[in-house]
Amino acid sequence: MQSPSYPTQLVPEIETQWQPPEPERIAESISSSFISESKKSEHAETTNIEADHDLLQRQYELSQLDHTSRTNWIKIKKLTVCGVAFLNDAYDMFAINIVAMILGFVYYGDAPGDAQNTVPTKWDTLVKTAVQIGCLLGQLVMGRLGDKVGRTTVYAASLMIAIITTVASAFSSSMPRGFNVFIVLFIWRLILGFGIGGDYPLTAAIVSEYSSVHNRGKLMAAVFAFQGFGNVLAPIVAIIVTACFSQSIARDVLYMDYVWRIIIGVGCIPGVATLYWRLTMTESERFQRIDDMPASLHTVTSESEKLLTVPDLESAQNVETPAVDPGNTESEHVEHVVAPVDRRTRRPKTFGEYFGEWRHLKVLLGTSIAWFALDVAFYGINLNSSIVIGAIGFAGNIHVDQPAHFVIFNCLGGVIINLLGSVPGYWITVFTIERLGRKKIQLMGFAVLTVLYLILGFGYHQILNKSSGAFIFIFALAQLFQNFGPNVTTFVLPGEVFPTRFRSTAHGISAASGKLGAIVAQAGFLQLTDIGGHGAWINHLLQVFALFMLIGFIVTFWIPETKGKSLEEICDEKEEYTYDSI
Repeated sequence: MQSPSYPTQLVPEIETQWQPPEPERIAESISSSFISESKKSEHAETTNIEADHDLLQRQYELSQLDHTSRTNWIKIKKLTVCGVAFLNDAYDMFAINIVAMILGFVYYGDAPGDAQNTVPTKWDTLVKTAVQIGCLLGQLVMGRLGDKVGRTTVYAASLMIAIITTVASAFSSSMPRGFNVFIVLFIWRLILGFGIGGDYPLTAAIVSEYSSVHNRGKLMAAVFAFQGFGNVLAPIVAIIVTACFSQSIARDVLYMDYVWRIIIGVGCIPGVATLYWRLTMTESERFQRIDDMPASLHTVTSESEKLLTVPDLESAQNVETPAVDPGNTESEHVEHVVAPVDRRTRRPKTFGEYFGEWRHLKVLLGTSIAWFALDVAFYGINLNSSIVIGAIGFAGNIHVDQPAHFVIFNCLGGVIINLLGSVPGYWITVFTIERLGRKKIQLMGFAVLTVLYLILGFGYHQILNKSSGAFIFIFALAQLFQNFGPNVTTFVLPGEVFPTRFRSTAHGISAASGKLGAIVAQAGFLQLTDIGGHGAWINHLLQVFALFMLIGFIVTFWIPETKGKSLEEICDEKEEYTYDSI
C-alpha cells in the first residue's frame, strides 16, 4: 500500500517515506509547541494564534530586515530629509518669540509708559500659541492619515502646507476694515502648525521602520536632535538680518518691519531644499506589507495534526486518508495522522479593539501623559530665560536701548542659553540611547528634573539674591537633562512601542498630548507669573513643574523598554489580530 507523503520543510524529522511516528516523539513535539489538551479550552485563542503559520512566516521575514538593513545613500537621504524637517519645524516654532519682540517696536513704538515697544499680552499669547494649537490638530489628523493613506504621501503634503503658510505668514498685514496683523498672523501660523504637526508622527514612523534594531534609537534621536540646531538657527538669522538693517533702523524704527518678515520667510528655505526628496520617498517594506495576510488560515485541532500540519488549505483537503487494514496493527497509527481541517478567519483588530485592552491602553497613556508632563515644564521653564539672559548681561532695556541693539543682544543671549545645556543634551542622548536604553534615560531625566525644579522652586529668591551664577548653572543643568532625558525619549518611544498598523496614529496622539501641555504652559502659566507683582509667582510655578516631572516619572513605568528588540518583538504582532471560526 502506498504511504502518504508530507511536506518535509514543515516536519523535518519525518522522512519522505512515511513511517509511523513514535509515541515519544509525538509527545515531545506536542509538549514543546502547544499547550496541554486539558487547558485547550481555556487558551483556545492563544492556540489558534500560535498555529497561524502565515503570521509566523511574515514575522520571520520582517525580522530579517533588521539584519540586512545597512546604511547607504538612500537611507542617508531619508535621514537627511527627516532631520531637516525637525530643524525647519523648530526654527518656525521658536522664531516667533523673536518676531513677537520685534512686532512691539513696529506696532507699539509710540505706546505710553511701560507699554512702549511691547506687544500686549493677549496678542503676544495669540501669535505664540497659534503654532502649538495647529500642531496639536495636525498631529492627530496627519498621524491618522499616515496609517490610512501612507506615510510618505502625507509627509510630502505636510511640507507643502508648511512652505505655503510660512510664505503667507511673512506677508501678514492689517486689513483696513478687518483683522489686524496679529489675527492674520495667528490664522496663517495656525495652518502652519497643522503642517508641522504631521512631521512628528510621520518622521518617527518612517525612521523607526527603516532602521535596524541595533541603531533605531540612535537614528531617531539624531533626527530629533536637529531640533536643537533649529533653536539656535532662529536667533542667528535674526542677528544677521537685524545687523544688515541696523543703520536704517537707527533712522526709522519701522525698518524693523522688514526684519521680522525676512526672519519668518527664511523658515521656508530648508523645506524647499528637501521638497523633491520628500516627494520621491518610498514606503518602508514594513508598511507595504501591513495588509498582505490572507483572511483565511489553516489552524489545527488534533494533536497529531499539530505535528503534521499542511499549511495550504486546498492541498489539505485533497490529502487522501489511507485505508485501514484490520490485520495490520500499525494502521491504528495512521487513523490519527490526518485530522479534520478546522477553518478559521483572521482579521486585524480595529484601533478601538486593540487599545480597548488595558495592557495596550496603558502604554498609550504612558507615552501621552509623559509627553504632556514634559512639555508643561519644557515650555514653562522658558519663562525664566529672560532672567538668565539678564544675569549674563544680554537683556538690555527695551525702553532705552536702540531697537537693533536690543534685539541683537537678546538673540545672542538665546544662542548662549541653548548652547549651555539644550544642544549638548540632545547629542548625549544620541550617543548613549542604545547603551543605556530609552526607558532608563527617561526615568533618569524625570527624576533629575524633579529635584532641580524643587531646588529652584523653594530656593528661587535666595539663589538669585546670593548668586546669579548658581541660578544659571541650575537652569542650564535643567535644560541639559530635559534633552538628555524625556524631551528626546518621549519622541522615540511612541515610534517603537506601537504596531505598524497604528504606529503613526498612536504617535500622533502622544505628540498631541505634548502640545496640549505646551498650550497649557504658554496660555495658562504665562498669565500666572505676575500674581502679586512682576514675576512674583515664578517660584510657585517651578514647584508645580516639579510635580509634573514626578508624574512623568511614574507613568514611564507603563512603557516597555525597546532597546535591542525588533519592532515585531516589541509589539507582539499576534496581538493585532482576532480569530473567528467559519
